Amino acid sequence: MKVTGIHHVSAITGQAEENYDFFTRILGMRLVKRTVNQDNTSSYHLFYADAVGSAGTDMTYFDIPMAGRTYPGVSSISNTAFRVATTNSLHYWKERFQSLHVKHEDITKRANRDTLYFEDNEGSRLMLVADNGEDGVAPGVPWTGADVPAEHAIIGLGPVTLTVRYADRTIEILEKVLGFKKIGEYPSNAGDFPAIQVMSVAEGGTGAEVHIEERPDLPPERPGRGSVHHVAFRIPTYEDYDKWDDHLRSFGLQTSGEVDRFYFRSIYFREANGILFELATDQPGFATDEEMDQLGESLALPPFLEPRRKEIEASLRPLKIEN
Repeated sequence: MKVTGIHHVSAITGQAEENYDFFTRILGMRLVKRTVNQDNTSSYHLFYADAVGSAGTDMTYFDIPMAGRTYPGVSSISNTAFRVATTNSLHYWKERFQSLHVKHEDITKRANRDTLYFEDNEGSRLMLVADNGEDGVAPGVPWTGADVPAEHAIIGLGPVTLTVRYADRTIEILEKVLGFKKIGEYPSNAGDFPAIQVMSVAEGGTGAEVHIEERPDLPPERPGRGSVHHVAFRIPTYEDYDKWDDHLRSFGLQTSGEVDRFYFRSIYFREANGILFELATDQPGFATDEEMDQLGESLALPPFLEPRRKEIEASLRPLKIEN
């Protein structure tokens, strides 16, 4: 059994309006679902993705206005990458970031690919990676509702970087439980530390990689604004999904059991260094309860929360965004 790539990455924002502005106006992504945290319905959950909300393209944020600052460290998802088509697109984005005063670095090689590191206003650690025609997991559909040209648009999630104290423990989970294999490594840019390990699964490519950074010198991360809560991996079918909980438990892992999120079905567990992993189905997707051309325009609630709509809406603060 193996997963087929990155499904989504979920992080924390303390400023949902500014978060929305950054991901839609600056990054040109589409808000495909405006809903609530199903485990705490007094908090918004915003999903940004490609034009059609494809699995493997969405970055999500839980709105927690009282969240403090993040203190980076181990047991963390320390970087989330987004795919663009070519290195030429990275040059477009570097100029765009300069003109919009977005914190960023120079274009740099990582794992033999051209990349561009940047941060949002809350310190989310992000990166653009150029596909440059590489084979692997198919890209998403460019969103043209913003002012980013289609040829430079973000077309999916790229590799996620996990910063851990003991790399071998996380690698063992990725290999034995989820079906990843090591395909390479590259030097750490933090100093004299072990090389960053590149793990790939299924079709491979930028949409199916996890990079493992070993940093025994760091304390555990104290999460807050801009930190990542969890990474989800793709399960292509319901038939596969029905087998995964037993598969995880056969390795002695404690799981959440099967959780129906309505837009996808999930299973959660923590890997050996304490990072929260989710497995999520590609189906049914975000157009289940909204028309494709109206995604994200109003508060969407799954059927099991719809009877509580008045109560939930009353508990939410006004969200001043227009899609």
